[in-house]
Amino acid sequence: PGWLLSPAGRPYLDSILYRNQRRAFGLLERPALPPALAVPTVTYKLFLAGRSGVGKTALVAWLGGIPTPPAHHETLGIEATTLFWLAKPRASGRPVLFQLHLWD
Repeated sequence: PGWLLSPAGRPYLDSILYRNQRRAFGLLERPALPPALAVPTVTYKLFLAGRSGVGKTALVAWLGGIPTPPAHHETLGIEATTLFWLAKPRASGRPVLFQLHLWD
């Protein structure tokens, strides 16, 4: 669980942070890793559905490290957010970059 904070994981973590905050990437952007640290990317599209006011947008903001809006406002239509999450599965022992497309 603490792999990203270890000396081996720190270069990967630095690629998704900007000023010690999780960096927001655009639709066609991705973290820039040096060729020596290249990792496979696994893409998932997650659709969040539910009643109004239950916290779907707040969940996406929390996962992305974005401040949660202080006042409730209804999301009109669908809001798409792209997040990158680094992990090192125990089975393979090699880092993997997860690209999450969150549709809220």
